Amino acid sequence: MKNILRIFILASFISLTSCESFLGDNVNPNSATSATPELVLPNALTNTGNLLLSYHASAMWINGYTVNAGGYGGWGATVTYNMTTTSYNGLWASTYDDLINYQYIEETTAEDPSLAYFNAVAKTMKAFDYAMLVDVFGDVPYSEGLKGAENVTPAYDSQTVVYQDLVEQLTAAIDIFTTATGANGLGSADVMFGGNITRWAQFANTLKLRMLLKMASSSETSSFAATQFAAMNTSVGFLSVDATVNPGYIATDGKQNPLWQRYHSNAAGSLSGSGRSAIPSIFTYGFYDGTKILDTGRGAATYRSFNSNTPVGQLGNLVDNPAALASQTAWFVGSGSGASATATNGLLKGRTADFPILLASESYLLQAEAYLMGYLSGDDQDAFENGIYASFRYLHEDMTGAIIANNGDDYDLNDGYELYMEENPSNYLVNYSLASSTEEKLEAIITQKYVALNFVNGHESWADFRRTGYPKIVNGSADPKLSFASILSSSPRADKLPIRYLYASSEFQLNPENVPTGIDQFSSLIFWQAQ
Repeated sequence: MKNILRIFILASFISLTSCESFLGDNVNPNSATSATPELVLPNALTNTGNLLLSYHASAMWINGYTVNAGGYGGWGATVTYNMTTTSYNGLWASTYDDLINYQYIEETTAEDPSLAYFNAVAKTMKAFDYAMLVDVFGDVPYSEGLKGAENVTPAYDSQTVVYQDLVEQLTAAIDIFTTATGANGLGSADVMFGGNITRWAQFANTLKLRMLLKMASSSETSSFAATQFAAMNTSVGFLSVDATVNPGYIATDGKQNPLWQRYHSNAAGSLSGSGRSAIPSIFTYGFYDGTKILDTGRGAATYRSFNSNTPVGQLGNLVDNPAALASQTAWFVGSGSGASATATNGLLKGRTADFPILLASESYLLQAEAYLMGYLSGDDQDAFENGIYASFRYLHEDMTGAIIANNGDDYDLNDGYELYMEENPSNYLVNYSLASSTEEKLEAIITQKYVALNFVNGHESWADFRRTGYPKIVNGSADPKLSFASILSSSPRADKLPIRYLYASSEFQLNPENVPTGIDQFSSLIFWQAQ
């Protein structure tokens, strides 16, 4: 925790203490000793985007989105799942770094009604970060976790208790967003919604919905979830637009869209090693090429050389997997290469594109599940179809908001959606009305979320798989069309997959009295997981 506090101070240019020389006042006017919430918030939101990318980038190797390309070595635990306590040190530390930013905002605005919206944003984003942390680590330092130097050996709180309190914090945030009077606007500090408080309330409500659906899956928290669903303020609504951050990305290394920087190229145009060493899995590609679902519209907007020359393979195949495309990552569908790669639609839209935090497609599909299961009142089929439509919209929208095809022509979303239905006339995973049971409808919803979050949020779709078992795989199968588990897996589980991450080695060094022991990546379940 000492390292966390130090990194936070350096990252946010905030010092929580000041000192004076014994020679007298020795203040450097060019060195900040404090910062306002207005200055900290844009940095915190930008860091959250980078943090989410880290969660996504680690999970997408487990949930089937990416596999190792040929010609690259050093895969180790990526293909064997033999994780160690050093595997996720950075993820653990970075999460707490970001959380301390929001804690600072929350504490410094708590008694100032004029900054109520900043307080509510901090509550919301703390829930966002902590939920991700719990989803892969389980019990975490929470009640004592953000006290910095006051407590560098914080106790661990039960994951169920943490989730319950996060939901209550979201409720408090929503109440502030919807009832606060006399509060200053967020202004330019809000690099996610541009100061739109209604969208912040809907974002918090959507995040709350995501968490309650997980809690409803567990006997430990299902009663709490039921009570919260009954009291949910549905008049606030849920996200119908994509929640994205953009602090003003520019074509400079370290200041580009982080997805582009990591998987396409640096500002000079040199191709990213991360983008070159990863290729799509045969399993996931099957939801586009007709193996499981035919999806020519989103397939062409997701993969370069779709259905003809996209390199696809199987995780752990170190011999037969093809190499990545020679001049591009498989997820870039634009024109040009290197520094002249042209911004376009798809997933890697451009160097200065917004970074996705929570897509409207996920929001609609969360609603579909809640309506299907009777947790909330609504039309599950309508929400399901809206989720698919929103996914088409996200993939075909360029940085200017124009809806385009890969060749730059206008793209008609209605035509694209209708074609998708026509391509799959008897497939209940696409045509929801064909699903004959609640279980088939749930499978359709989670499968479509898996497709919508492809290469956007591997962390959340991996959570869905662990919670519901969808998208469906055949346990133990070595056929890459039937399972996304690595063929070099060391997992003793029937599905041959891991189910969580191990605690950071830094915790065993700095907080040995409190960090849980005996945790196993193949058997220590997160509370909302199925067996």
